[in-house]
Order: sequence, then structure tokens, then C-alpha cells
Amino acid sequence: MTAPAKPAKPVDPPKKKLSRDVVWREARELLWLHRKRLGVGLALMLVNRAAGLVLPGSTKYLIDTVLPSKDAHLLWVVAAVVGVATLFQAASSFGLSQILGVAAQKAITEMRRTVQAHLIRLPVRMFDATQTGQLVSRVMNDAEGIRNLIGTGLVQLVGGTLTAIVAFVWLVSLNWRLTAFTLVLLLGFAVGMAVAFAKLRPIFRARGQLNAEVTGRLVESISGIRVVKAYAAERREKLGFTRGANKLFRNVAATMTGISATTALSTVIVGLIGTLIIIVGGRDILAGRMTVGQLFQYVLFTGLVAAPLIQIASIGTQITEAFAGLDRIRELRSWVPEDADDANREPAGKIIGDVKFEHVTFSYDAGTPVLKDITFDAPAGTTTALVGTSGSGKSTLVSLVMAFNHPDSGRILIDGRDLAGLRLRDYRSRLGIVLQDNFLFDGTILENIRFAAPGASDAEVREAARVAHCDEFALRFELGYQTIVGERGVKLSGGQRQRVAIARAILANPAILILDEATSSLDSESESLIQEGLARLRAGRTTFVIAHRLSTIASADTILVLEAGEIAERGTHEELLELEGRYRALYERQYRQALDRYVNPGEELKGATSLRP
Repeated sequence: MTAPAKPAKPVDPPKKKLSRDVVWREARELLWLHRKRLGVGLALMLVNRAAGLVLPGSTKYLIDTVLPSKDAHLLWVVAAVVGVATLFQAASSFGLSQILGVAAQKAITEMRRTVQAHLIRLPVRMFDATQTGQLVSRVMNDAEGIRNLIGTGLVQLVGGTLTAIVAFVWLVSLNWRLTAFTLVLLLGFAVGMAVAFAKLRPIFRARGQLNAEVTGRLVESISGIRVVKAYAAERREKLGFTRGANKLFRNVAATMTGISATTALSTVIVGLIGTLIIIVGGRDILAGRMTVGQLFQYVLFTGLVAAPLIQIASIGTQITEAFAGLDRIRELRSWVPEDADDANREPAGKIIGDVKFEHVTFSYDAGTPVLKDITFDAPAGTTTALVGTSGSGKSTLVSLVMAFNHPDSGRILIDGRDLAGLRLRDYRSRLGIVLQDNFLFDGTILENIRFAAPGASDAEVREAARVAHCDEFALRFELGYQTIVGERGVKLSGGQRQRVAIARAILANPAILILDEATSSLDSESESLIQEGLARLRAGRTTFVIAHRLSTIASADTILVLEAGEIAERGTHEELLELEGRYRALYERQYRQALDRYVNPGEELKGATSLRP
């Protein structure tokens, strides 16, 4: 049987800025997805702009015809037409904001949903290498900018441009010489806008990165508030956050300067056009080439051309910011999900739990292997303990069992099948984990235990909790199992959190169980109770145990002693003691330390106090 091809390690995304073509393609996909609402919005915008032309269009007729004739009936007709047009303009404005506003919020929600869905499928190592705050910013803040593409921004830009074109054509018909001078000024404004947008876009992109960094620093400070306070580091954290906030301020100030410059340029253009109208238009009236009504109409239609120019200065920068957000979102999406190839893998099916490592080598950084040529067999239903000093590769080995990482070379076989060829979701649904630093969600004790099996009944959850001895502390709370544990389980002690995690693993009914220092946060009395629960949990399951206290793994079927990423010794507890090698040295050292603490309980404390300055 040919072994399935190993999945390629996800490649880090390129650091260079993504091409403009990629961003435009992303924008076009968004626009096409919401084309119906945008189409209705554009239609309303055209109605709105057409209605807006009635008032300035009626001025020439009013001044040159109605007022000189002193015809009151015509005056009422003009007023009625303008009033009806105003109502149409108001109604279309309201409908426009409702339709496109909803479309924008829907697009933002959908974007956040898809980005979050992609994010949680990424490899664990990506989360290890990226601040949580930065990832939160990508999901929440970067998606916000697309409101200017899907919302009223783009439609207003299109509608304003169409209005400007119609108004410009009308200006040509009124006075082509004056309009020719105006066109030169408008072309100068267009060049200025193009230059401004080219400079603003990278600044907006940098703002998103800076905002993510500041958010990341803030999230870290809040998450580690106990450590911050314990080491009186509030001032350091304040200074660190202040530096980031000041960088963000300088970026915002730069964008404000750019936007102000474009607005000032548009104001200058409008002023120059007004000056031209006074000089050229005034001379044409004096020469009899224009009427007062035509000049008045020319002024109003010039405003219809100038207004979109000012909108371009505002909406254009907003759309530029939206493109910058799309840049960053696209960059995140360029990461390859760990389950991208699952469609080509076989279903895990029923897993018995036979685990084999065949010449497995793994490294986080090329050229620096963390595990070297690891080979061992963990038959179904047995317990394999991993022993070694910090950095010897124990946690890395179990991360390979959990498929958080993949071997550089060699194979991991699950029931004789290459783990690289199994669907990740199927396989991981057969795992149970109890880690040294167990994570609990901000919910009730019952909800945290049920996280492993959402369909479990309350009775099943309580039975798992009873086996893990959670009832001994949960029932002392006023709300019992409905007690809120707080963020990361902060309202529970370390031992209580671990018992909840053990109950969660029991409820999962896994085929393969990972115990990483599962009793490290327990006192001796609690540990003896938990060991009973763990013994029941391990029964009939393939278990991998990482433990520094060697007394807790004496019953393991196989003990692997890891040193510098290699298996230095292997065997049962008794066999390894007889070898008189590394394992025996570790065991005797722990035994002597335990004996010293028992015979001289104050020595450790005295030693600690002697180190005080």
C-alpha cells in the first residue's frame, strides 16, 4: 500500500505588499456578491441626483422668464415642481441609506465571519508566532473599512461623478469659453488627487498594522494583569502602550494632514472657479453674451460639479482605507489552512489507538531538529510516559500526536495508517487532552465540561465531573455547576481548573489521551483522588503522559526518556531503574528531594529566604 503524501508545511505569507490587481479582484468579488443591493442603490442615487438638478435647472427660467413676466401662475408651477423634486430627493436619500447601510453591515458581518472561519483553520504555530490582538484587529477592524465599498461611499462617488458630468455638459452649453478655463482647473485637481491617493494608501495600510500592534499589547497587558501587578510593572506597560499609541497617533496625524491637503486643494479649485465666473461671466453679461439667469444657473451648476470633487477628497480616502483593509485581510487569507487538503484524505473512521513513530524527525526552524529519528510503538490501550529535562522534546512529540505539527521526515501511523493521510477533524475528534495550563472559557463549569461533547446530557456531564472529583468543589458554590468560572477560569484555583479539564476529557471518551502534567497543580490529597479518576480514564485508551514527578508514571507500560530530541532510554519503571542510567538518576534525585522536604520541611524555606536581598 502506497503511503499517502505528507501535507506540505504551511508556508509563511510573503512580506511584500500584495499587488494592486489582487486587491482589485477582491473588491470586484465583493461588489458582485452585493450587486443587487448596489444596483438598487445606484438607481436610487440616479433618482436622487436627477431630482437635485431640478432646483438649479429652474433658476434660469425663473429669473429670465417668470419674474420679468410677473406671472404668478407660472411662479406656483415652478415652486410645485421644485417641491415635488425635493420630496423625491428626500425619499431617495432615506431609501439609499437604508438599503446600502444594511448591505454594508451585512458585508462587514460576512467578511468577519469568513475571516474568522479561515483564521481558526490555520496551523497552531501561526497563533504561537502572532499576537492575539493583531489577529483580533484583522477580524474586527480591517473588515470595517469595506463599508465604503458596499455602503453609500462608492455609490455616492458614482452618483456624484454622473451628476458632475451632466452638469459639466450643461455648463459647456451655457458658456464654452468659461467652461474651458474651468476644465483646466479640474484636470489639475484630478492630478493632485491621484498623487494624494498614491501617498495615502500605504499610510492607511500601516495604520492597520500599528492598530493591531497596539491592540495586541493591550490584550497582553490585560490577560497578564496578575503578573504585571505582581512585578509592579504597571509603569513599564503604560510606557510600552504609550509608545505604540504615539506611533498610531503620528500615522493618524499624517493621514489627517493628507486629507486636509486634498480638501484644501478642492477649496482652492472651487475658489478659482468662482473667481473665473466673476471675471469671465461678468464680462459676458456686460457684453450681452449671457443673461443674469444664465449666470445664476451657471453658478449653481458649477456647484454641482465642485461638490463631487470635494466628495472625491473624502470618499476617495475612505475607499483607499478600505483597500488597505482588504490588503491585510487578503494577506491573512494567503496562509494555507492545515485542513486545506482534507478532501483528498481518508476519513479516520473508528480508531483503536495503535500509535507508531517510524524514524520521525521534526524541526521548528530549518537545520535545528527538535526531534531526531524517533521510533517507538504505543499499542492500543497502553500508557506511554515521556520523561526528560525541559527542551528535550516531550511537548513537541505529543504535538505531533495531536497533528498540530507534521514530521519533516518519517511517519506517524495510527492503526497502521499514515496520520498525514487522515482527515484532521475526524482524527482530532478521537483525542482527549489535559494540559498543564488548561484553558477554560468564560462560562459555567457545566458548559466547560460539555465543551468536549456538546450533545451530552446534564447527567452525563455530572457523571464525568463526579469521576474527576469536580463535585467536591462545584457543589460548595451557591450556583453549583452553573457557577461562572471567569475568563480563562480565573475564578477557580489551578487544581480546580485541572479537575474540570479532566472531566472534559472523560466526557470526550477519546481513543487517544494526552496528559501533559495533568496533576501538576494539585496538592497531594487532591492528586490521590484524581489519580483514581485518571486510572479510569486511561483504561482501554492509548495514553501519552508527560510528568516531571516520576512517581506518577510508575504504572506506565512504556517510559521513554528523551534527551536533546532523542530517545536515550526506554522500558518499564522497574527495567529503567535496573539500567542505572539517566532515568534512575532522575528518580533518585527526586526521591532525595522528597525525603529532604519530609525530614527537614524548613530547609527549603530557609534556602529561599537566604536568597533575599
